[in-house]
Amino acid sequence: MKLTVDISKYPLADNYIEPIKGFIEQLHRHDGLHIITNTLSTQVFGDYDTVMAALQDCIKWSFQEYGKVVFVCKFLHGDLRP
Repeated sequence: MKLTVDISKYPLADNYIEPIKGFIEQLHRHDGLHIITNTLSTQVFGDYDTVMAALQDCIKWSFQEYGKVVFVCKFLHGDLRP
């Protein structure tokens, strides 16, 4: 099954750019994902299990690395690449 996720990260810190870039870099380390980043959010496309495993890993890494962070996600069934 294919999955599309639209995810936004809001670090609760003055230096917010570094944690956002770090999260996106961590996502790119996972194989099998198609990632599109824009100024508002990041879209992740791929197989359901692959996407969810990558998100679980990257969100956990982000909490451990940067502390308090808010993630806002939308999950859509299918590969909805533009």
